[in-house]
Amino acid sequence: MARVLTPRAEDFPRWYQDLIAKAKLADNGPVRGTMVIRPAGYAIWERMQAEMDDRIKAAGAENAYFPLFIPESYLKREAEHVEGFSPELAVVTHGGGKQLAEPVVVRPTSETVIGEFMAKWIDSYRDLPLLLNQWANVVRWELRPRIFLRTSEFLWQEGHTAHATRSDARAYARKILHEAYEDLMVNVLGIPVVVGLKTARERFAGATATYTCEGMMGDGKALQLGTSHELGQNFAKAFDISYSSAEGGREHAWTTSWGTSTRMLGGLIMCHGDDNGLRVPPKLAPVQAYVMVVKDGEGVGEAAAKLRDALRDAGIRVMLDDRTDTPFGRRAVDAELRGYPVRVEVGPRDLAAGNAVVVRRTDGSKAPTPIADVVGAVLAALDADQQSLHDQALAFRQSRTTDVATLDEAIEAAATGWARVPWSAVGVEGEAKANAQGVTVRCLLRADNSVPDTEDEPNLTAILARAY
Repeated sequence: MARVLTPRAEDFPRWYQDLIAKAKLADNGPVRGTMVIRPAGYAIWERMQAEMDDRIKAAGAENAYFPLFIPESYLKREAEHVEGFSPELAVVTHGGGKQLAEPVVVRPTSETVIGEFMAKWIDSYRDLPLLLNQWANVVRWELRPRIFLRTSEFLWQEGHTAHATRSDARAYARKILHEAYEDLMVNVLGIPVVVGLKTARERFAGATATYTCEGMMGDGKALQLGTSHELGQNFAKAFDISYSSAEGGREHAWTTSWGTSTRMLGGLIMCHGDDNGLRVPPKLAPVQAYVMVVKDGEGVGEAAAKLRDALRDAGIRVMLDDRTDTPFGRRAVDAELRGYPVRVEVGPRDLAAGNAVVVRRTDGSKAPTPIADVVGAVLAALDADQQSLHDQALAFRQSRTTDVATLDEAIEAAATGWARVPWSAVGVEGEAKANAQGVTVRCLLRADNSVPDTEDEPNLTAILARAY
């Protein structure tokens, strides 16, 4: 396999690019910074999307769709927002062969256009809360693109809500953070995330608080996998999102926004991948069991088809590979690269003994298994390996996280992993010093690892790391 992928320990960025190419997950688009997501990669994204969509709807939000083009004037209404996004904007000045009366921005995010319509749709406290989500593409002109991690165009969901009180908005932003984002990342993607509060320096442009899910990648760096924002009344005042209260007064709403993107695919690769390719957690995998005909003849094809049907009947997502005109070794390598959790190999010799071989991607183990026991063996492997991938990632994060007392120690520790340091030992000035050396404060936590309300709370812990 070393001939297929650059070893992770030798060159992690090259390994990442090799895996994406060899597993046929994605390709670079024709415009710099864009990407083409190939069927194998998109199938994983569809599973992420379905799982996330279920959780968002369970939290009460409804899906809608808003325009790709936003009048430039909309962004200028919220000063911090436009300042934060200005370097990344793609602006259209001509259409239909003519110069536009007003330039339009290709959406980098939709707080402004959704705010415009929230103002139109909300009149009374009875219209609140208004809980919206959209699945869309966004454009942020990226100077240093990397497939899935940072591209000029990417796919995501963005939620936008309006509430009658600040406490309701805060509760909902945290509900999404924990019940949608953290739950998906931990229990489906198998990525143990640290959930915390962003510092003022790191929070979303125009927000009053940003909460984040941070995962450790296989090289010890951090990746922000999803964020949820309290927007206070900033956008409500800019767009006059107001309502008649039960007492008869006119009040501005309190709003939130929150998003996750195809960046989760990059996180999945870098958290779980190994030198043989991708390892997809079974709950997420589009193909959980890959039934392979080693060599046809002697009833092998028929036996493999029956196993496929039995696995499917047991609720397992299964695919049959009977392409015996392609060498078995090449097909096995491709299956390893794609990260299928379990392979069931059926060949004449094993079948003659009444067996098939069950191969587990997580640990590479191969077990001859009686045909009658294959379904049970596959179900047990899927259950065990979902937990195993999470536990391996958690053990790695713990081994690469260092408790330190000073900022200088934290910066040094961030060369190979994460540092936990008292926020009081860092502060605003220390954060700027760390940033100058390529290290950022990923998030702040309370002593019990819960999420603080503000960075001014006493006895907070800061997580410092290098990040993607």
